[in-house]
Amino acid sequence: MTETYDIVVAGGGHNSLICAAYLAKAGLRVLVLEAREVIGGNTVTEELTLPGFWHDSCSSAHALLQSSPTIRNNELELDKYGLRYFYPDPVVTIPFEDGSSLTMWRDLERTAAEFAQFSRRDADAYRRMMAEYDSAKKVFGHYNYSPIGYSSPLDEALLALPDGPLWVRRYKQSALEIINEYFEDEHSRAFMLWLAFMTIQPVDRPLTGRLAYAIANGRQYYSWTTPEGGSGMLPKALVTLIEAHGGAVLAGQPVTELILENERCSGVVTTSGETYRAAKAVVSTIHIKRLVDMAPAAAWGEVFVQGVEQWQPGFTLFAAHYALSEPPLYPIAGERRPSVAAGVTGSVDNMLRLMNDVRRGCIHQDDPVLLVVCSSVVDPSRAPAGKHTLKVLSFFPYDLADGGPSRWDEIKGAVAQRNLEHLRKFAPNLTDDVILGVHLESPLDLERRNAHNWRGSCHGGDMSPAQSGAMRPVPGWASHRLPIPGLYQTGATTHPGGSVSAGPGRNAAWVILDDLGLSLETAINRKS
Repeated sequence: MTETYDIVVAGGGHNSLICAAYLAKAGLRVLVLEAREVIGGNTVTEELTLPGFWHDSCSSAHALLQSSPTIRNNELELDKYGLRYFYPDPVVTIPFEDGSSLTMWRDLERTAAEFAQFSRRDADAYRRMMAEYDSAKKVFGHYNYSPIGYSSPLDEALLALPDGPLWVRRYKQSALEIINEYFEDEHSRAFMLWLAFMTIQPVDRPLTGRLAYAIANGRQYYSWTTPEGGSGMLPKALVTLIEAHGGAVLAGQPVTELILENERCSGVVTTSGETYRAAKAVVSTIHIKRLVDMAPAAAWGEVFVQGVEQWQPGFTLFAAHYALSEPPLYPIAGERRPSVAAGVTGSVDNMLRLMNDVRRGCIHQDDPVLLVVCSSVVDPSRAPAGKHTLKVLSFFPYDLADGGPSRWDEIKGAVAQRNLEHLRKFAPNLTDDVILGVHLESPLDLERRNAHNWRGSCHGGDMSPAQSGAMRPVPGWASHRLPIPGLYQTGATTHPGGSVSAGPGRNAAWVILDDLGLSLETAINRKS
C-alpha cells in the first residue's frame, strides 16, 4: 500500500515524538513509524519481571527535560495529555563503606549541611557552585535548545557573561579538575564526581567540566524528577497529542529503506513492504550507523559516509531489574530509610579505575560503581500494593577484551549477582527473600532491545569533543539536515545528544519548520 503524509518520521523515541508533536501542532499531517511493538524508544515502561511490576526499561529520571522550553514553558501542554511528575525528597543518597552517607535534599541548605559533616569548606563550595551555575545556565540552555547555526557559538555567548572567561575555561576542563578544585574531602569529591558521571561521560575527559555543575544544579532544583506512571507516560502523552492534531503513530513498523526520487528523499519502506510517502520531509531517528545503509553511498557523499564510519559508541550500561517486597533502606540522617535514587561509588580513585577499565574492555567489579533507582518509593502505581520495583545500573564495556560482546550471555548472571552483593553492604535488607523477580540486560541485550542502542550505548554514542555540538553527528551536518535533500535527522546522535531532554526533537522541528517557511513559534501558539 502507499499512503502520503506531509511528514514521515522513522523512529518512535521521545525525540521523534517531540519533533512530530511540534510539526503536528503547526498543522502538518504527520506519521510516526516505530520498529518495536511499544512506542517510546528508551522512554518506555514495561512489565519486565512479574505482572503488575512496571519497570522503566531505560530512562527513569526526566530532570534534564524540566529545563527544556518544552516543559519549562509548557509549549506542548503535555499536562493536558496526562504527563505528571514527582519531585522526591531526598533526591539522592550515596552511602560510604565507613558507615556515613551524603544525601542531597530539595532544600539547598540542608544539602550543604550534608557536606558540612565532612568539611565546612566543602559546604561553602557547594553553595558557590550552585550560585555560579545559576548565573551561566541560561547561556548553556539557549545553546542546547537552539539548532546549530541558529545562535551564537557557545564560547562567544559565555564571554558576554561578567565571568565569561572563567566559564569558557570551566566547560572545557574535565569534571574531575573542577571537583578537585572546589572540594577537599574524599566523600564530597566522590559524591560530586558520581553525579557528574550520570550522563555516562568519562569525568576525567576535557569538555566535561560543565557536568560538575549542571547535573548537581539540575537535581538540586528539579530533584530526581520521576514521571507518574513511568517513563513511558512521556511518549504516551506525545502520541495522544499527535493524534489529537490529525497525526498517526504506528508500532511494529521497522523502516528498512529510504525512497529517493529526483535526488530527494520522498518516503520510506518498511520490512512488511509497505510504502509511506512524505510530501514535505522525512525525519529519522534511526541510528546513523544503520541509516547510511538505507540509501546508496553516493547519495550521502564520501565525507559523510566516512564521518559515520568514525562514530564511536561511548560508555555502555548493564541493567538489573528487580521486583521487591520492600525497598532498599540506606543510612540517611541517622536512620535507615528508602530513597528513589542512590549511588554507590567508593573513592575518587575507584571512579577513575572504572573509566580505565571500560576503555580497556574490562569489567570493573572489585568495587562496582552503581546507580540504584527505586521509583516506586514515590510512585506506588509502579507495583502492587506494598511492593516495589528496583533498577540497578552499572557501567561496563560492550566489547569485552576476553571474549567480545557475545560473552555477555555467559556471564551476565554472575555480574548481576556481584553487583547485588555489593549493594547489600549499604542496603542489607535486600535479602534473597525480598527479591520476587529478576530481569537482566547486558550491553548486548540493550542493543537487541532497541537498534538505536548501537553497541549498547543508550545515549546514541560518545559525547567526546569530536562528537559534540557542531561535530554531531558529522561536521557540516549538525543542523539536523542531511546530505540527502528532504531528509532530516533528530534523536541522540544529534545536538545536544542523549538523555531525556527533548533538545534534539525540538531543535529538529525548528529547522524543518524554518525550511518549510513556517516557524516554531507558530506551532507553539497555534490553537487546536
